[in-house]
Amino acid sequence: MIEITNRIQLADDEIEITYVLSSGPGGQNVNKVATAAQLRFDVTSSGSLPEEVKQRLQNIAGSRLSNSGILHIKAQR
Repeated sequence: MIEITNRIQLADDEIEITYVLSSGPGGQNVNKVATAAQLRFDVTSSGSLPEEVKQRLQNIAGSRLSNSGILHIKAQR
């Protein structure tokens, strides 16, 4: 379990993290090393989040939330 608050925990299997090639300048490692992480979380199917939290998340996620309710976050630094 991933603890979000004292009352909210996410099951480990509800979050998918994959590592991909980062875009942009990268020197010698560009297109060779997976240096970006992508997180996927199915908000609408989550059994861990209360409905009011799902609604708030859907309202603030913006373009990071797909039409099917999947939250996508990419980190590359």
